[in-house]
Amino acid sequence: MAAVRGWQAAAYGVTVARIARRGLRGGQRLPRIHTDERAVFVVGSPRSGTTFTGSALGSQPGWVDLGEVPLLKAAVPRLAALPAEAQAREVRSILERIRGLALVRGLRGVEQNPETSFVLAGALTAYPKGLAVHVVRDGRDVVCSLLERGWLSAGRDGADDAQQPYGRYARFWVEPVRREEHARAGEARRAAWAWRRYVGAARAIPDRTIELRYEALVESPRTEADRIAERVGSEPEPLRRAFAQVHGSSLGRWRRDLTPEQIADVEAEAGELLAELGYL
Repeated sequence: MAAVRGWQAAAYGVTVARIARRGLRGGQRLPRIHTDERAVFVVGSPRSGTTFTGSALGSQPGWVDLGEVPLLKAAVPRLAALPAEAQAREVRSILERIRGLALVRGLRGVEQNPETSFVLAGALTAYPKGLAVHVVRDGRDVVCSLLERGWLSAGRDGADDAQQPYGRYARFWVEPVRREEHARAGEARRAAWAWRRYVGAARAIPDRTIELRYEALVESPRTEADRIAERVGSEPEPLRRAFAQVHGSSLGRWRRDLTPEQIADVEAEAGELLAELGYL
């Protein structure tokens, strides 16, 4: 327990310092009169472009990129099983403590943990004026990136910034009745499994979620910037500049990087969703 409290204290300190620096960027004035309640949650599968999108949104004047908040990320496996109201209380407690300590409550916050996909109902309950931006990318390209990172690899040591260990073990998002199957699955199938579960979770609140296809962002960054800016209520030009920095060199990499056996595994696990989203 002492070790957990020590990690939490350190995580708060590092996160607050990082966000405070971002809030002060370029001499930006920090409004102190009110708390901006219009939070934006960037959700979707890891390796889909959530980091780029969150950073782009948070770079706008009057906004701040909260990044991936380790305290919230660590809480999601427990919160995911709770009702939305209970999720909301803890999500808001974590984020408002950090925003307050970093002196950025007057800026519009962008939170970008992919894991927030699984508590999105709670996050949007916590911030009734908030929205979600769901970044969707071809699951086959996501699998390539996850394989490269090795987060789901058998025998992988270490842990992420939320103290969640790497490796092939079944995470909280694996369906309980399929945990044994997950243990026997190949790494490409496990990666496709993750993509399917994160994407499915992030689509839970469609009336308050803006979908952003990563492929469309690469093809037409200006068009997507204008569309997203209109939906979130911001000026388009800053987002145009930020979206113009997107890189598309890895689009379609699955065609050269995945073996026929891996492609078969991916389509067996996530083919239905790939087809629904127009990727098959």
